[in-house]
Amino acid sequence: MSAHQLHVHHVNHLNHTAGGDRAQGATGAASAASAAVRHGGLAVSAPVSAGGARGAAQAMVPAGQWAAFDAIISHESGWNPQAVNASSGAYGLAQALPGSKMASVGSDWKTNAGTQIKWALSYMNDRYGSPNAAWSFWQTHHWY
Repeated sequence: MSAHQLHVHHVNHLNHTAGGDRAQGATGAASAASAAVRHGGLAVSAPVSAGGARGAAQAMVPAGQWAAFDAIISHESGWNPQAVNASSGAYGLAQALPGSKMASVGSDWKTNAGTQIKWALSYMNDRYGSPNAAWSFWQTHHWY
């Protein structure tokens, strides 16, 4: 089983155990991360730990965009919100360069995965139109 197939299997298993359909799985992920609040149209959990990052992101990212968002973050940081690129200094889940630009979303950008997720989703939407379009670009260029 490939890594992608394993991830899809894991997500499907989580959705099944959370109550069946994808919407119920996303609701379960949001409550597991912490109580979500609406801010600027995106759900933000306060604070989201590194361990809860993927579940929080799945609750924040539209279902049809999730696979692309997950693929980008997996490639960029391996879902490590403290990942640092040694050569460029890019930081966090989405490898923002400079990392401090995530402060536009929250002053806790260095430590809160939820803030980084919100910034990443906004970046992908603003620059490419969607995570799906950002992933398409990433597949061609291996950066976004």
